[in-house]
This record gives sequence, structure tokens and C-alpha cells, in this order.
Amino acid sequence: MRTQRPLLFFFAIAFSILFATTTADDDGSPTGSYGGDSTDFIRSSCNTTLYPDVCFTSLSRYANAVQQNPGQLARVAIAVSLSKVHRVASYVSNLTREADYSADSRAASAIHDCFSNLDDAVDEIRGSLKQMRQIGAAGGGSFLFQMSNVQTWMSAALTDEETCTDGFQDVQDCPVKTQVCDKVSAVKKFTSNALALVNGYANRGMP
Repeated sequence: MRTQRPLLFFFAIAFSILFATTTADDDGSPTGSYGGDSTDFIRSSCNTTLYPDVCFTSLSRYANAVQQNPGQLARVAIAVSLSKVHRVASYVSNLTREADYSADSRAASAIHDCFSNLDDAVDEIRGSLKQMRQIGAAGGGSFLFQMSNVQTWMSAALTDEETCTDGFQDVQDCPVKTQVCDKVSAVKKFTSNALALVNGYANRGMP
């Protein structure tokens, strides 16, 4: 099993693309635009996802960065997904320590497997974000090849998240099972939405 990575390291990777293109408040958080064509673009794009309300709520604050750029919208969605998954992975990692002392071996195994799956998902989403940032760069490869990588990795991340919750099917109902499954189920919505926006961008066939 991999060692847990520092939380701030992942946040820096996930949101570096946002800070490069947005203004910031005094506390350093990116500011967004809630009016005009940019917000309308995000809303219409989110309507193509499985969870449009979650999509719009999480991405509309980045309207200044997104403008009407589908590639930038996909990058922001991936970055948001990465931060959400890493938070839950950190939470489950803490549970693995407690699970080692649990009398319920089946629950302990499910928790360890879940963390391993979420850790893989973090790596896959992080790779997707890096690949998205290379699109259009010299020597970065063709657009279709790069987008195929992103689609593959985001799909794999979603599968890993689903595998985590599937692993609790045979575990007796308990607060830990409910908490983990609820958190991962919420995270799956962000990953699913990001994948849908990535697919939409890829289907355009140009950077």
C-alpha cells in the first residue's frame, strides 16, 4: 500500500491551473464570475452531465477562469474532482489505522481495499490533470492521443471509486460503512461530471 501523500501537495497540483488564470481574493482563494456568458456556458455544459446541479454549483465560481473554453472547463472539473477524492482518501486512510484494531475483519478488509482504490483514483486523476495541461504544448503529442489518455484515466478513477463502495456490500451495516459509502458516493458525482466534460471536449476534436 502506498504511503499517504501530503494534502497540500495535491491541492497545489490540482489548483495551479486555476490560480494561473484567475484573480484572487486577499485570502488567496480564486474569485469567480457569476454573470454573463461564462456562467451560461458552464450551466449549459453541466446540463450534459449526470449531476448537473453538483456540476454547476462546484464550477460556476470559476467562470472567470473558464470563460467559454471547454478545455479549461474540463481542466477545472478534473482539479475539483482531484481535491474531493484526495480529501476522502485521507479520511479513509485514517480509518485504516482504527480498522487494524477492529474485531470485524470483513469491515477492516473493506476499508483497506477502499483506501487502496481511492489512492489509485488520486493518481489517475492527477495524471489526467497533468495530461490536460500538456495539450497544445510542443512535443505533447496529438490531441486525440492526449485526450484518450485523459478519458482512460478518468474512467479508471471512477471505476476505482465504484469498487470501493462495492467492497462494502458484504459488510454488516454500521456507522463506518455508511460514512465511507456516503462520502465516496458523493465524490463519484464529481468524477463522473469531470469525465462527461472531458468526453464533450474530446468530441470536439480540437484543442
